[in-house]
Amino acid sequence: MVTGMRTPNMSQNILSPDSLSSPDKSASNRMGSKWLVLLSIVLLAWVALPWLAPIFMQAGWESLAKPIYWLYSFQCHQLPQRSFFLFGPQPMISLSEVQAAWQNTSNPAILRQFTGNAQLGYKVAWSDRMVSAYSSLLLGGALWYLFRGRVRTFPIWGVALLALPMVLDGVTHMMSDFAGIGEGFRYTNEWLAQLTQYRLPQSFYAGTTIGTFNSWMRLITGVLFGVGVGWFVFSNLGVAFTRPRRARTDREVVSQSEL
Repeated sequence: MVTGMRTPNMSQNILSPDSLSSPDKSASNRMGSKWLVLLSIVLLAWVALPWLAPIFMQAGWESLAKPIYWLYSFQCHQLPQRSFFLFGPQPMISLSEVQAAWQNTSNPAILRQFTGNAQLGYKVAWSDRMVSAYSSLLLGGALWYLFRGRVRTFPIWGVALLALPMVLDGVTHMMSDFAGIGEGFRYTNEWLAQLTQYRLPQSFYAGTTIGTFNSWMRLITGVLFGVGVGWFVFSNLGVAFTRPRRARTDREVVSQSEL
């Protein structure tokens, strides 16, 4: 019998579960930590791009501004009397001011073509509702991040509930516009004036500029919609990206306990 020979340590030649799964785990950890940053950057870029259009117009770079207006026209009506303006005397302009500066028309297809001028400023490529709704997606993501330990996912019924005010506001605006831009019941809001017994200034009831009832409703309902959708999307993506890591950790715990 030969003595002094060392028996190979077989455990040294067996790959542990950690070593087998380390490449996938590392990739998952990297993706799990980066998806939030990547999504936030994409949303921030999408929200910021419409504001570059009036900046480019003011700088005289219409060749850069026009493609932005064109791109966002598929997502928004871009009516100037319901949009923000930069580089002008006021952040929003009335329908009568648009008609005086552009064409005396109530045709939305013609009105939306007005991007502004040196006297009134240049419009953002989104309406005020789109600005509030899409900007609030990031707010919804921030709320999920703050409360992610308490609320795992935001329910779809919550999204529907927060979207309902914007749906009602948008549908009534659309119905009102059938009577003609600037002529429907949502433009004058006489129903609201009677309901409140004319206790508020007339400038609050009629029109679409900042400070009017219509403007407040578009901004508030847009924020509610954006927060709901943002929270829903971020929370569900958060669960989707953390579930594989949790499942892998559970398997590793079971494997270690069986050794």
